[in-house]
Amino acid sequence: MTNRIAIVLAALVAAFFLVDHFWLNLGAPLFLGRKLLDLVEFLAIWR
Repeated sequence: MTNRIAIVLAALVAAFFLVDHFWLNLGAPLFLGRKLLDLVEFLAIWR
């Protein structure tokens, strides 16, 4: 992955969260945070 691709992907993710916050009100950060917590708990089983 080149630096240009990484910067574009980071900008797209940031733009998605900004659009979600100001216009869509879907609660994407909260949803993704909960799913990440579930993943961490699932992976802790395999430790």
